[in-house]
Formats: sequence, C-alpha cells, structure tokens
Amino acid sequence: MHPTLGPNSPAASRLGLGCMSMTGTYGPIDTQEAAATLLEALDSGVTMFDTGDFYGDGANEELLGQTLAPHRDRAVLATKTGVRRTAEGLVPAGSPDDLRRACEASLRRLRTDHIDLYYLARIDPAVPVEESVGALADLVAEGKVGHIGLSEVSATTLRRAHAIHPISAVQTEYSLWERHVENDILPTIRSLGATLIAYSPLGRGLLTGSVRAGTRYAPGDFRATAPRYHGDDLKANLAIIDAISRIAAAKSTSPAQIALAWLLNRGSDVIPIPGSSRRPHLRDNLAALDLHLTATDLRDIDAALPDTRAQGARYSDHGIALIDQ
Repeated sequence: MHPTLGPNSPAASRLGLGCMSMTGTYGPIDTQEAAATLLEALDSGVTMFDTGDFYGDGANEELLGQTLAPHRDRAVLATKTGVRRTAEGLVPAGSPDDLRRACEASLRRLRTDHIDLYYLARIDPAVPVEESVGALADLVAEGKVGHIGLSEVSATTLRRAHAIHPISAVQTEYSLWERHVENDILPTIRSLGATLIAYSPLGRGLLTGSVRAGTRYAPGDFRATAPRYHGDDLKANLAIIDAISRIAAAKSTSPAQIALAWLLNRGSDVIPIPGSSRRPHLRDNLAALDLHLTATDLRDIDAALPDTRAQGARYSDHGIALIDQ
C-alpha cells in the first residue's frame, strides 16, 4: 500500500529520499555521484524526494532540478522554506511576502511549475501560524503548490494550522533513538488524516554504525555542533547501535535495515526519508523494504534499547530555539 498526501495527490513511495546531505551538510560531496544516486533511486521505485531552499543556500534544489526535471512526472517533489541563512545561523522568515518570494525561487531552481509538497520548515514567532499557512493556501489556490506540510511543530500548532487549510504532512525526526513524536504529535497527525515524514531515520549515521567514539567530523558537518554526537552523550548513545547491531547480525542484515524496517512497521502513514548521497548506501536502505520483522523481532528490538533512548540534545541551543515545542 502506497501512502498519499491527501485527496488527488500522487502516491508516495514507502521510503523516500532525503537529499540534504547531497550539498555538503555532512562534509564534502561528489555531486556527480549524488546525481547518479537520485536517478538510481527513481529507477528503483522511490518517488518522494525531499529538499529545502536553505540546503546549500539553494544548491540542493538546483541539483534536484537539473537531475529530475526530465523525469518530473515520476517524482513527488517536497521542499521547505520559512527560514533564511545568516552569519549567525538560520532565522525564521514566515511572513506571507517571505513565503511567496521563496516559493517563486524554489520553482525556478527545481525547474518545475508546481511543488507537490511545500513545508513551512519552522514557525516564525513574529508571524501567527494562521498567516503563514494562509499564504501557503493562496499558493495552493494558484496551482503553484499541491499540498501543505509543516516541520517540527507541536500538536497545538498543527491543529491551529489545519483549521486554516488541511495539512497533508508533518516532517519531524523519528527513529529508534528519537521517539518524541509518539507522545502527542503522531496521534494528532493521525486524527487529522495527515502523513508523518520521518527525517533522520538513521540518526544522522549513528544507527548505521558509522559513528563511533573516535569519529572526527569533516568541516561543515552538522554533527560537529549537535551535543548527542559528542563526549559522554555519544558514549551512552553507542549502546543503541550496539544493541541494533546484535539484532542485525542475528538476522544477517545491516543495522540500517533494522532501523528502517522498524519505522516502516509503525504504519503506512509513516514515510521514512533516509538521506544518502551515494548509491551503495541507497541500495542498503532500499533493502529494508524486503525485510520482514516479526512481532517477536519488534519486541526484541524494543527490549534491547536503553529506556532513555537518545541522550543529549539533537540540535545546538540555536537550533533548539527554532523548534516549536
């Protein structure tokens, strides 16, 4: 069963592709390999491609536009706006004028006349969410946007937004080690008939086993500023990957496939979007679609994980301040 984003929306693949890492969020990137990864994903049945206008200052959207424009009818393009990059970091920009300008720029970079799913990436505290969503609703009415999404919002804000225009999807971090959405956000999403788009389903690499105590991050790597990837927090969190690795070994599969298959079992209204800029990683992730986890497997996975789940904040103080809690 393939999930949809609402009435008259194209079907999305059960596993999407997060594209943020294709323009240097985790260090230097081979753009030719990234483009080849996009095309292989498409040919492998992936239809949902997730980007943002602040990923690489627009370079990420340009890469998707250049690569996927000839195949536009096969791709569900999702992009985000509502923040702008400054010397101090990202700042909210959710006014109607900001959103309209951003949409026009994204359409140009993506080389398309419409965006299938357009997210408000962060809530601007200076602009009522009703105004921001109202501006996005105008873009829907004009045919420039198909469906509206929100990212990193509280259940209360989601309800307020949905009262203005149906919210088709909510994107937030969700994985074996980050399950905050299960308290209020996921139940609210389901009550509204929306879809949860789970970003960082592999814990930005930790759930693949690629992050260890001695890992050194490349210049510009996001994880260099995220507390849970350092020091005592990281040491505690490595117990999670050790537990998953033992289960993966018993099933002759990879830790990444275990983590993704677990998320796929949360419901057809949960779409994980693991990020990858290289084809071997893409192939490993896609294999999770064929991995069957029994009820016993799922109980064993839950039992093997530390009760505390991830230790440490998932963003720097500046990043946490941007999240609507």
